Amino acid sequence: MGTLRTPVVCGVDIGSTNAKVVALDEGGTVLARASRRTPRDGDGLWIDADALVDALEEMILEVCGRRHEVQAICVAGVGEDGVLVDESLRPVTKALAWFDPRRSGIFRDLEPGLGPIPGDGAFDVGGFDTEADPVRTLVGWRWAREQAGDSSPHLWIALADHAALRWTGRPFLSDTLASRTGAWRSRDRSWSAERVELTLGSVGMLPAVLRTGDPVGEITSPTLRAAGVLAPDAIAVVGGHDHPIGGWVVDQLVPGAVLDSMGTAEVVVAQSPVAGLARRDFVDVAPGIRSTGTTLLRVEELSRNVEWAAQDPEVGRSLRALLEGGIAPVPVLEDGHFVPGRRGGGWPAYALDAPSDPLSRASAVLGALACAGRDAVAAVRAGLEVRAGLDVRSPAVSPGRPPEIRLAGGWVRSPGWVEIKAAVNGYRTAAILEPEVTAVGAAMLAARARGWSPDPARALGGTQLAATFTSSGTTSVSTQVS
Repeated sequence: MGTLRTPVVCGVDIGSTNAKVVALDEGGTVLARASRRTPRDGDGLWIDADALVDALEEMILEVCGRRHEVQAICVAGVGEDGVLVDESLRPVTKALAWFDPRRSGIFRDLEPGLGPIPGDGAFDVGGFDTEADPVRTLVGWRWAREQAGDSSPHLWIALADHAALRWTGRPFLSDTLASRTGAWRSRDRSWSAERVELTLGSVGMLPAVLRTGDPVGEITSPTLRAAGVLAPDAIAVVGGHDHPIGGWVVDQLVPGAVLDSMGTAEVVVAQSPVAGLARRDFVDVAPGIRSTGTTLLRVEELSRNVEWAAQDPEVGRSLRALLEGGIAPVPVLEDGHFVPGRRGGGWPAYALDAPSDPLSRASAVLGALACAGRDAVAAVRAGLEVRAGLDVRSPAVSPGRPPEIRLAGGWVRSPGWVEIKAAVNGYRTAAILEPEVTAVGAAMLAARARGWSPDPARALGGTQLAATFTSSGTTSVSTQVS
């Protein structure tokens, strides 16, 4: 007689650096987890989509072992990467990383044909969910068409959706990933035919857009089925963009909270109950998750700026010491001596009047990044105050109690960085104890689709004051400047 397995759901997070899988039981307890490097080529820029699915299946087998049976799987991941597939739904291109430097040149060629691009200082009258820049999926569309050659591509599939496609045979695009393309308007769930035709060739090459959190279909993976880890009626659930899913699960823990997630980038995200909010102040929008509202999202460069500054070995040593909390920063945090690299590939730089000593430069770098994060939080919080079409700056709107802020990501485990953020912000925040917030969020979506009601507090492990949170369970950001 076989061993009775515990029913679980699996949440997957395909990150820029690492892929993670967690197994969650019906009550919300994380029973097992696995992590490994996201499989890329030697230069770190390519992903073979099929090889990635194989790696995810190996991790699912690892977390299940002989003890757990999967009822549902939901995959979240990076927002802009994807592949072209043929009529048999097999990839005919590799996935171009969202941070690939070649994107800037492709975008420069495309930009004249994209039409007017409204500035983010006012409401986006074009209605697109994101700013058009080199990171957007439409740049990857143009590149992939050039790479496909004579292979007769049939559809575009987002990297985070490809696993569910392979498991179910059903092509789709998560609506939170459609929002990252630069050609989608979530307010009326429509494509810009002009932008799609310019870059991908035809709207017909885009699969149906499904809502994040909805079921996709039955999982028929031969590998998982042969291993005996799948329930007979196991389903795949629509995942999508990693950061909105992380923000959604934190919103389940603290309704109305803003998540400040700090990893490769700093991403500030929140769920608004108001439908159809417009993009402004560099705050992107996407459909609300399991709601009729709106996801608000702002992204700032983070690790790349620190890595650039750390090319100077003495500055790198000072950065490491500051992040670890071993020394105090020089009082130049808000003096503007460092200009962070822009979204889409702009290079960082020191201001002309920047001090030359390493500690001052390191303090200026981290201070500028903390200020950028503070401004991102302020912009998202302002978006949350929009009610019934009124702007928070209008005297007719009473902001009321400000939203709570929750910190997450590897940078939270660098106590010196958290102290610098507190000094710049003027207030302290709380940290989410769970190190894999997005993977847990994906597992929670899988559980909800299965009809379960797991406890978000149990799933996320509660919170703790960020200034005292120094767990070493996850690699500290300070290792990036060694």
